[in-house]
Amino acid sequence: MHDKMPQERLFFFPKVHRAVFLTSAIVILGFIIFGALFSEESSALFTGMQSWLSDTLGWALILEINLFLFATVYLAFGPFGDIRLGRMTDKPDYGIISWTAMLFSAGIGIGLIYWGVAEPLYHYFAPPIGTPETQEAARQAMTISFMHWGFQGWSVYSIVALSLAYFHFRKGLPLTIRSALYPILGEKIWGPWGSAVDILAVFGTMFGIVTSLGLGAMQINSGLGTVFGIGQSSTVQILIIACITAVATMSVMAGLDGGIKRLSNLNIGLSFVFLVLMLIAGPTIFILDLYVQSYGDYLSSIVSWTFWTEAWQPNDDWQNAWTIFYWAWWISWSPFVGVFIARISKGRTIREFVLGVMLLPTSIMFFWFCTFGGTALHISLAGDPSLVEATKNSYGDAMFALLGHFPGSQIMSGFAIILIVMWFVTSSDSGSFVIDMLTAGGDADPPKVQRLFWAITEGAVASVLLLAGGLQALQAAAVVAGFPFAIVCLFILIGLIKALRWDPLMVYRHNQRFRSDEEADHAMPNELPGDLYGANPTPPPGPPAKTRPAE
Repeated sequence: MHDKMPQERLFFFPKVHRAVFLTSAIVILGFIIFGALFSEESSALFTGMQSWLSDTLGWALILEINLFLFATVYLAFGPFGDIRLGRMTDKPDYGIISWTAMLFSAGIGIGLIYWGVAEPLYHYFAPPIGTPETQEAARQAMTISFMHWGFQGWSVYSIVALSLAYFHFRKGLPLTIRSALYPILGEKIWGPWGSAVDILAVFGTMFGIVTSLGLGAMQINSGLGTVFGIGQSSTVQILIIACITAVATMSVMAGLDGGIKRLSNLNIGLSFVFLVLMLIAGPTIFILDLYVQSYGDYLSSIVSWTFWTEAWQPNDDWQNAWTIFYWAWWISWSPFVGVFIARISKGRTIREFVLGVMLLPTSIMFFWFCTFGGTALHISLAGDPSLVEATKNSYGDAMFALLGHFPGSQIMSGFAIILIVMWFVTSSDSGSFVIDMLTAGGDADPPKVQRLFWAITEGAVASVLLLAGGLQALQAAAVVAGFPFAIVCLFILIGLIKALRWDPLMVYRHNQRFRSDEEADHAMPNELPGDLYGANPTPPPGPPAKTRPAE
């Protein structure tokens, strides 16, 4: 394996990459202090930056998302599909069920429960095109929800995670974002340029995750109001964040297998139970019909909707508030999810990896939207305005308003609160684990005290954003963090394709095409490149850690 990046002790943190850790910690802590003391000013700053970025560069973000989507199709079905993430004899570390559970829990978290009912209902009563609260608006609402949670967003995760897994397990580089840029930056990844990339990744991860944590706190507050009559306020939501962060720190201290894997499997189990209960209680046949038809509607309109830029509605802010926010949010989550998925994907081929990441979580999510959002639309189309009114009041109320239409609503609402808490914990512990990996120089098992520091920091940032403006501030933070990292993601894709062209398997196949049939018949396995059949991966050349230039 390649020498790790230099790690050193800093105060009571035993192993950190000094430049990445100090810069990230100082700036984020500075944001916490600024946001706590000047909440109105920080809210205005973030929302102003969000508006400018969305209005000016929204078209570029849409083009990049489409590029990632086309790239995943090429990687899955093109010439690189047989390359394995590791040695060619390696087997996956995790079975398909555990792998899918961790994919789903890391990549989605609280957002699916928060938006599963609220988003289809919003697009139903306020569609970007057409007449509100009609059957056509309901059909369009499902298509848009599928787009925002479908292949487009997961293509970003897929590219970032695949690149990190390839350079870590196949080439022996550290599991940090900078490693994915080796084909472009070369030895400069060990210096300030590489550190700047990792710092951007830390910011993207931090603000992407705290957006979900803030949404989760708001929805838990809504659920507590439904079950116990507790009113909604920033104070209650901050107390919720504090309590859940304490639980999350216990999970992250237990590590990947001891805490995060078990919680991911438990989340999937509880979510499946919740899904089945709603499927049985709701209009079952309608939900199944809706799933098939909406999947088809999404696939048939994927190009037109994904390239839609609202060009003929220049004064309409719908796309900035929804599609652009989602694309930036997915990108801001990509360093976190990318590192995490890469960490659990050793031994899979590129084809297996891409198809698994693109199809397994999305198909589950689509069924979730049809079950919960579809049921809500079915009730609303029957003439009941209560769900629409609840969603207009608060997105967090939508799920609990839906549950109120069925027997045992109090029990179901309590179950939903428990589920949201579990997703909350998983998002927090996974995020702090990955941020610690990035700030510890790519260490796959970073020190526990550092995980504790980042878990607490996430809770503090989420609390500050709630004080600074609630949902609007959370969305603005995700967009502001996502746009800069979108540039890094583009170079990650370029570097990955460049590296795959010179992978030993590709070189071997190329050489075989120029050998005579008799030579090919007598080719022995020991003639193949070493890292195809079990030798240690050979990383790109680089100076030993102690000789690398100081940052």
